[in-house]
Amino acid sequence: QVQLVESGGGLVQAGGSLSLSCAASGSIFSINAMAWYRQASEKQRELVAAITRGGSTNYADSVKGRFTISRDNAKNTMYLQMNSLKPEDTAVYYCNVKARRSIWDEYVYDYWGQGTQVTVSS
Repeated sequence: QVQLVESGGGLVQAGGSLSLSCAASGSIFSINAMAWYRQASEKQRELVAAITRGGSTNYADSVKGRFTISRDNAKNTMYLQMNSLKPEDTAVYYCNVKARRSIWDEYVYDYWGQGTQVTVSS
């Protein structure tokens, strides 16, 4: 099994910054893509940012230029630096990891973190 531990959420004023991290552990052979999603109250979960194992990134238009996703493959950890935060960034942020569990299993499994609350006050 694979466990994802998120940290770094909290309350911040508009214009402020927060940094999230997601550490993966357990039965991991390799991690492919990693991503951050968020879900605001009464809204659907949406992709915030994603990063491949090679470091290619993709961002939602709403966070481009403000958020930066990164990862440390040696530590199986992903980060999200959030700057110039806006009240509309308020949501529960979820870590998502696509990983293989062993060299003999080519299937790529999908894992989710428990979520961390980010609240931006106006």
